[in-house]
Amino acid sequence: MKGHIPRETTSFVGRERELARLGGMLATARLVTVTGAGGVGKTRLAVRAAGRVAGLFPDGVWWADLATLTGPELLVATVSDAVDLADHSPRAPLQALSEFVADKRLLLVLDSCEHLVEECAHLVGDLLTAAPGVTVLATSRRPLLAGDQDPLVLDPLPADGPDALALLADRVAERGGGHAMAEPGAGAAAAALCRRLEGIPLAIELAAGQVGPASVAEVSAHLGSRFDALTRSDFVWPHRHRAMRTAVGWSHELCAPLERLLWARLSVFRGAFSAESAADVTGGGPLRSEDVPRLLDGLVGQSVVRRDGGQYRMLDTIREYGDEWLGELGERDALADRHAAHFVRLAREAEADWPGTRQIRAYRDVERVHADLRAALDRLLATDPARAADTAGRLVFFWTCSGHVKEARSYLERALGACPEPGECRTRALTALGVAVTLQGDYPLATRLGDEAMAAARADGDKDAQLAAAYMAGLLDLLAGRPGRAVATVDAALAAAPGFVFDSGALLRCHLVRVFGMTALGDLDRASRTAYELREHCVLMDEVWTRSYLDYQLALIALGRSAAGDAVRHARMMLNAKRALGDSFGLALGLDVLAAALAADGRPEAAAIAYGTSGTLWRGVGHAQRGTPELKAVRERCEAAVRSALGDDGYDRAYRRGAATASPGAIAALAGDSP
Repeated sequence: MKGHIPRETTSFVGRERELARLGGMLATARLVTVTGAGGVGKTRLAVRAAGRVAGLFPDGVWWADLATLTGPELLVATVSDAVDLADHSPRAPLQALSEFVADKRLLLVLDSCEHLVEECAHLVGDLLTAAPGVTVLATSRRPLLAGDQDPLVLDPLPADGPDALALLADRVAERGGGHAMAEPGAGAAAAALCRRLEGIPLAIELAAGQVGPASVAEVSAHLGSRFDALTRSDFVWPHRHRAMRTAVGWSHELCAPLERLLWARLSVFRGAFSAESAADVTGGGPLRSEDVPRLLDGLVGQSVVRRDGGQYRMLDTIREYGDEWLGELGERDALADRHAAHFVRLAREAEADWPGTRQIRAYRDVERVHADLRAALDRLLATDPARAADTAGRLVFFWTCSGHVKEARSYLERALGACPEPGECRTRALTALGVAVTLQGDYPLATRLGDEAMAAARADGDKDAQLAAAYMAGLLDLLAGRPGRAVATVDAALAAAPGFVFDSGALLRCHLVRVFGMTALGDLDRASRTAYELREHCVLMDEVWTRSYLDYQLALIALGRSAAGDAVRHARMMLNAKRALGDSFGLALGLDVLAAALAADGRPEAAAIAYGTSGTLWRGVGHAQRGTPELKAVRERCEAAVRSALGDDGYDRAYRRGAATASPGAIAALAGDSP
């Protein structure tokens, strides 16, 4: 199945009538909103319904989690990420998204829209106008204000019905307390508990978290005695069912004091987090960092925090409650600063790991905490623009590789605007912005930024900054068809800052530009020797990004030498490296090279399929086809040979087949079993 739907980690109980109605609505309406109070189960219903109707949408079901957003600035970027649009073009984000989905038949799920209702309504209106085959399913505490849609209002489970009881029993059993439901009087107590909680699923799950340490009867009795006492009139809280407020407040009261403090402090995280991150950000004062993992497990046991694998997450309703307590404690600013400092350190560590053995792990870590890195940058833009500029500059190769080029550019431009004073932080951001703009194809602006970055690096007297600026200028020259100038630029920088090739990422990237330049200039023997020598170092260091582009060059060199088998081998190794990195741009480029190599190897149908797959990926990065100019001639020559071998009809059939199956599995198959 194409697309992405979140994995269900607990059993799904009841809701068959709502599922049937929602399935019918999605089969006929273009916009459906599931509304209801916090904790009523809107997201769970949407996950289950999306899985059931997936067959209606040949271009997939795609899920956008909007709960991680604090404002509307990154709404379009988040939805673009959700549909696998890694747009590298300079187009306006909404234009790029609208054009990308214009001819698709897909279901887009926008989860947790309530804090962005008007912005979501405008976005949905534009998408539904531009893309007649798109259907949108939204979950929100308030209806979207778009169209004449009739929302599905999700009520709690019937408080006296079997589903509420089944949910309670399932959640108790999942925590190893199933025996508690068989104790004398447990059935009547469970029924009273579900009635008291009005059948609200999250409230029932929170109550289930207390069963085990206490019997069902004790939990029911304690909740009943506290029902009124825990509704605080002086506590700021959005409108909810009284039972939901009481259940969350009661869970809070039953937590130990340090668990309550951890709950409040964890609310600073926007996405999933690790125990290590939680300890670093929330530890302090009476809450010792070394105690956080144990306390975190306690919150998991009480259903306050959810664990999925090695990561933890808070539901929105629980996070909101914790944030209110954080405000009452007067710790919001302090925790936001600690959160930002933690993710600044992560960005610095990831950049330091970039040229070495932990590169793949660094890419995955940065992508995993993407929502929290954005929150950290937002905080720094308001409190420390120079550090924001420095941090955004360190993230540029991770974000551009992961398809966040527009986001990288936006943060870098905002940081530079807020940080006008010259210095190393501003220089880093200037160079990084030049890389992002170059990848978008805005060469005139990239030229101005490159000149400014080089002058700033010289003024700073920082050799590594000069290497970084030289790489940026060399990359621009390569893409603009000036390979001789690219080689001269990086050679001058390398002569001024000699060192081992893996001493820094900038040094390594400058050596890569030399290989590209020599290939483009036709100096294939020297390019091949240099590429193999550099690639051997990359293998020994377990470095992937540079190695993937060396394989790209070695494939082109092999094609220039009519060594088709070697070209196929290197193209496949490039694809496997880019798959590990999650680099959509690199995958599209690698598929083009593989297609040319397969054509040269006498496999025209496989080549046409690869061209079709690459064409779909190029659409996803916002360009028809890109790469250094020398690839264009290779592509045109090999594509013409494939058409000649298959005929126009045969080529078109194979191309369409590749375009229609451009999935991770299909790309893996094309990449073969390359070592």
